Amino acid sequence: MENSNIGENKKLNRREERKTALGFVFERMFRDDSAEDVFEDAANARDTVVSDYIRKVVEGVEANIDEIDTLIEANLKNWKKNRISKISLTILRIAIFEMLYIKDIPVSVSINEAVELAKNYASESDGSFVNGILASISKSIKSDGD
Repeated sequence: MENSNIGENKKLNRREERKTALGFVFERMFRDDSAEDVFEDAANARDTVVSDYIRKVVEGVEANIDEIDTLIEANLKNWKKNRISKISLTILRIAIFEMLYIKDIPVSVSINEAVELAKNYASESDGSFVNGILASISKSIKSDGD
């Protein structure tokens, strides 16, 4: 079934788009299917809206995963990436993608939204952990841009 018009009459706000992107990026960790297949399955099964932002984030995280994960690993203190919960890792990846590649979203917004997602989908301590990693990455991004 063609999904190009599914969900067109629904307009998501950025927070809802970010939650939906989180679901897709998380799902991609466990599926070998293409992002397009995952979008189509979601649209057909759940009438999920796949906005341009969601598509950009899911495809962008996938395309830049090595760079994003390198940043995560470089900012871990006495910790290994494989010890990060899958949901927190997904949240970090989305926030870092936004921080690096979506210039119309302030870095502080990406960080705050990531912390809220971690508190809602992981735990309070994950929120603090995500905040610490992203704050550190934010400083390195700013110093690289100076």
